[in-house]
Parts: sequence; structure tokens; C-alpha cells
Amino acid sequence: MDNIIVYVDDAAYALQMLQPMLPTGGSRNPTRWIVVGCAPRVTHRVSKWVTHSARESWRGKWAEKVFAQLMPLLEQKGDTVLTQLAQTTLIAQTESLIKQHGAARVLDARRPKFGQDMQPVTASQAQESHGVLGYATALAGAGLLVATD
Repeated sequence: MDNIIVYVDDAAYALQMLQPMLPTGGSRNPTRWIVVGCAPRVTHRVSKWVTHSARESWRGKWAEKVFAQLMPLLEQKGDTVLTQLAQTTLIAQTESLIKQHGAARVLDARRPKFGQDMQPVTASQAQESHGVLGYATALAGAGLLVATD
């Protein structure tokens, strides 16, 4: 059985990434999809006024909504789908899942966010640093190019 670990934070973006990976046609090995939901972070201002149990309840409802959009697509060929929320760092989560389920391919299907560095999902994944200064430099460079025309 093939194991594929998928990290998701937006169902529509993940569906675009998963569509080419789905098998088409005849005989194939069954696949176990392990979908890990990476809920959006609650801002510091909101977290001051919301209890821990309310935050966990919100994360659970968010995960149900995202998983409900993904599961029909992944289950249509008779594959097994396991879902869970990310609880620790994503590298630790990946290592734990590989220990639990055996060797697996890992797909990072999280939507990139402007000005925000994303946490790597494996120890070998390169950490891209696109901090605010990098975007400001790119914007200034583009402005300089436009000004010279």
C-alpha cells in the first residue's frame, strides 16, 4: 500500500495540486492518504479574548469543512483516507506519521502566503525566506525598472 502524507490549509488550492496525482484507469496499488490540516493561526489580538477550548472548537470545525471538500475526491477510487490536525511542528508530525504508517511520500499542498515564511514539512525541505524586506526590495526594484522606461 502506498502512503501519501498531504499537508493542507486551503481545500481549493489542495484540490488543484492533488488532481494530477490521482490514479486513472485500471490496476494499481491502493493508496492510504493521510491528510493533515494546518489551521490558520489565530492572531494575538483575538487569542486574548477567546478561550483555549473555543479555539480548539473553531479548529475542529475548520478541519471538518476542509476535509469534507477533499475526502470525496480521494475516496472515489477506493483508497483509504485518514485525517488529523497538525499538533506539533510539521517536521515532527511527518516523522511521527512515517513511524506510525511506514514509508510515505510527502506533499506540501499549503497555499503560499505573501510575506509569510512557511514552516518546512520535512527536515530535507529547503526553508525559503521571503521576509518583508525581500518583498520590499523586489517592489523597489520593479519601481526602478518602471521609472527608467
